[in-house]
Amino acid sequence: MFELAQPWSGGGPGPWILFVPFLWALAVFGVVTLLRRTVWRHGGPGPRFAGGPRSAARTGRTAGPSGADVPSPIAVLGRRFAAGEIDEEEYWRRLSVLEEHFATGGPKGGAA
Repeated sequence: MFELAQPWSGGGPGPWILFVPFLWALAVFGVVTLLRRTVWRHGGPGPRFAGGPRSAARTGRTAGPSGADVPSPIAVLGRRFAAGEIDEEEYWRRLSVLEEHFATGGPKGGAA
């Protein structure tokens, strides 16, 4: 063991031994911070993140009384318009009523 400590003049590595764990902690902190600001903030991939607080706004779904995902009324209206069940005039009329009641705060036109 004494032979290994010779480059540090016989006293061992000294306080520099704490430098490498500090660099590892700094690297882990940087990766976690980067992920929190990018992937995790936007919900990330996969079903693990599907129940996050931002998922309802992103998908147009809300939790129903039984806890199951239920499409929002505006999303249902958009789907019906896209499927051709209602015409454009009826879509805009119903959308204005729904926006008064549900106030999405999003862009006009509703979520489809």
